[in-house]
Amino acid sequence: MSVTTVPLRPVSKAGLWLMWFGVAALIAAAIAFAVMSTPRIDFKVVQEGTGPSPTRSDVVLIKYKGTLDDGTVFDANEQAPLQVSQVVPGFAEALTRMKKGGKYKVSIPSALGYGDKDNGPIPGGSTLNFDIELIDYRTEAEVRQMQQQMQMMQQMQQQQGQGGPAGPGGPPSAPGR
Repeated sequence: MSVTTVPLRPVSKAGLWLMWFGVAALIAAAIAFAVMSTPRIDFKVVQEGTGPSPTRSDVVLIKYKGTLDDGTVFDANEQAPLQVSQVVPGFAEALTRMKKGGKYKVSIPSALGYGDKDNGPIPGGSTLNFDIELIDYRTEAEVRQMQQQMQMMQQMQQQQGQGGPAGPGGPPSAPGR
């Protein structure tokens, strides 16, 4: 048994470039498909804030109202301190895009929220809609320093409440009175 070989014609340089452009186009299409299929938050600026945006390690002070698609309010707070890194991914993404003093409308798909799991009044698979105002934010180090100062003040108040240097009842009264 013999194998017949067919001679291949040499490929021109233009043909090679065309092949590489085709490969690049396929890679670009795959990347575009991956990006388009990745869930994203819907982020609308109602009122622009000022300054830089918080980072994932910062602690924010926000006013917010969270609703489901049917308008049911599942949570609201006038002054909520939150560590950005400890909220659902979509909420963290929104917070890191905000600026101090700004007001925003954010819609978080379930994949970036609680997914298919029920979470209290939020049914699994729910889109989370928020009205958020970024009141202020601090770095994690600033918050730790503030907490240490508060603890020191509380300790001083407790020591004063125990009578301090004069003892529990204040200055001693003269004997016989």
